[in-house]
Amino acid sequence: MMRKLAALPSGSVGKWVVLAIWAVLLVPALMLAGKLSGAEQNDNSAWLPGNAESTAVVERAEKLMPADTVPAIVVYDRATGVTAADLSKARADAKAFQGIDNVVGAPQGPVESQDGKAIQTVVQVHKDNSGWEGLGTVVDRMTEVGRQGPDGLGFHVAGPAGYGADSIKAFGGGGTLTTITALVVIVILLFTYRSPLLPLLPLITVGVALVVAEALIYLLAEHAGLVVNKQSSFILTVLVFGAATDYALLLISRYREELLRHEDRHEAMAEALHRSGPAIVASAATVAVSLMLLMLADLNSTKGMGPACAIGILVGLLTMVTLMPALLVVCGRWVFWPVRPVYGAAGATRKESVWSRVGKAVSGRPRLVWAGTVLVLGALALGALGLDASGLANKDQFTNTPQMAVGEDVRAEHFPAGSGDPVYVVARAGAADRVKAALAGVPGIAGVADPVVKGDGAVLLAQLKDEPSSEAAMRTVDRARGAVHRIDGADAQVGGSTAVMVDTEDAAARDNKVVIPLVLVVVLLILAALLRAVVAPLLLMATVLLSFGAALGVSSLMFEHVFGFAGADASFPLLAFVFLVALGIDYNIFLVTRIREDALRQGTRRAALTGLSSTGGVITSAGVVLAGTFGAMASLPLVFAAELGFAVAFGVLLDTLVVRSVLVTALTLDVGRWMWWPGKLFLRRDDALPAAGDHDDRVSTLSGR
Repeated sequence: MMRKLAALPSGSVGKWVVLAIWAVLLVPALMLAGKLSGAEQNDNSAWLPGNAESTAVVERAEKLMPADTVPAIVVYDRATGVTAADLSKARADAKAFQGIDNVVGAPQGPVESQDGKAIQTVVQVHKDNSGWEGLGTVVDRMTEVGRQGPDGLGFHVAGPAGYGADSIKAFGGGGTLTTITALVVIVILLFTYRSPLLPLLPLITVGVALVVAEALIYLLAEHAGLVVNKQSSFILTVLVFGAATDYALLLISRYREELLRHEDRHEAMAEALHRSGPAIVASAATVAVSLMLLMLADLNSTKGMGPACAIGILVGLLTMVTLMPALLVVCGRWVFWPVRPVYGAAGATRKESVWSRVGKAVSGRPRLVWAGTVLVLGALALGALGLDASGLANKDQFTNTPQMAVGEDVRAEHFPAGSGDPVYVVARAGAADRVKAALAGVPGIAGVADPVVKGDGAVLLAQLKDEPSSEAAMRTVDRARGAVHRIDGADAQVGGSTAVMVDTEDAAARDNKVVIPLVLVVVLLILAALLRAVVAPLLLMATVLLSFGAALGVSSLMFEHVFGFAGADASFPLLAFVFLVALGIDYNIFLVTRIREDALRQGTRRAALTGLSSTGGVITSAGVVLAGTFGAMASLPLVFAAELGFAVAFGVLLDTLVVRSVLVTALTLDVGRWMWWPGKLFLRRDDALPAAGDHDDRVSTLSGR
């Protein structure tokens, strides 16, 4: 069956049919993909679970105060002390702000700081249908007004509105990210194949996959309730480029090998698809299923990312096993110019490859090698104990220093830490006074305003003593919730930006406990089905988990001591785990499926060496491509993007260069045929290590050399 399916896109007629089908699909896909940004949701509901208390507060407060409003905290500062002219400027600006679209009500202030060196004005901004993008427009207008002032007077827009505006600008680098990612792929493919023409085919295929995936995601967002935000969109781009190019590398490498054995390129492609197809499909299935499990997460941002990225992986798989073979067969052998594979050259003598030499070195004392590797990786994993993934303050979420971050520092220096970004409490009107009294007695609450009552509901604003995005403020919110929840009949709930951070951290902790074990179980079952064994899947999972721990440990140390980041996002550990485990197992699948194929003829131990030799080049190239694409995420000025990009890039390289080539090879050499227990291959007895100098030193045509 698999052989018949493999023959479809590589047939003399089938290739043209496949190209025609993709050409027809691409026309509407291009139109729909362009609408994806308009379907994105970037407000709190797109990140938080629907049952979060802070989400409920937003819904209830809409009936009591202007809906979807966030404070913009305008801060002026002068090192030598603000002047009368500065105060006049701030008052004039406050009036001017009222004339800006989506500014709600009269600003609070301006208020001069006690030290006389700063001025603060709080402006309420309405998020219109354009969401956070609308905030960016308002903040830009306010900045135009505010910076037309006396020389030496600093002007900054901070608070939630300032953070939202700067975040949208940071995410707006998605076009740059796509360009950088594409350039990374081109450079690596040029280096890998040393051909100016061949890299164009994977790039074209990946481009088609990304457009079609974005079109499908748009349709699901518009008509099936899929929640997509800026974070999902940029990770989708990186993942499709990286994973789909990996599949292309594996296919091209096997195709090149078969061209040496088959004179007809159609037959060569059919055989290449038949041989490499199971590994590619298993790899994509592992990643896609792992990502789909993110739908069980509470955080909407994580939940929506799962199916969106899974669609990208599956579309990438589909293009690489249909469109890519058709393009390769249409182009013929000349696409490999200047080093075209020549029919009949498969048995030619070539010099020993680097991976053959690695195999020889490992085979000398495999048990010592894998034990030593485990100890080193285990030591690196200890660094993960110091990872602080409790979330980041708003001003710490950027790798650069945007206006909001500067404003927050100025505000914290000259004004009470919690001013301008209050805690919101909604309650029944009859219990408003009791709720106010309870809030006033909570440690960490600086003051509580009189309740605003409308109908049977009331809303209260409480000022925090600590900076709103600090750990101390989050613990104050926990205490405030405990205090108001105990009031009988009040039906009181606590919200606001600090409460959003608390709910995000709680939801992320729950997601880690639920999703991570399920991903482990599912990946293990896929491996067992693919390899028809129990021991090999268990060993492979152990190596990937060890690799993940080491990558997380090194990342934690780099974040704190080299990059100087204040911590990590609460969702970082789960996303890093899913990407590293699902993508890391790919390279083990590519290697071990080849070992299993060769073991049928040679025995497991010899197959471990020939498998490493024949797949070493292509797997290394695939790992470098994936690491490069995730590394491109550093082009976005966001700590989350930089941290996830570094962790996945480093983890993939560690998997490719150490875990797969050294650890897995050494384990296979040591365990031998027991790798396949209790499958039929386990019963094979001719499993001795080849004698020294008796290795299969074929240089893999997979590497393009």
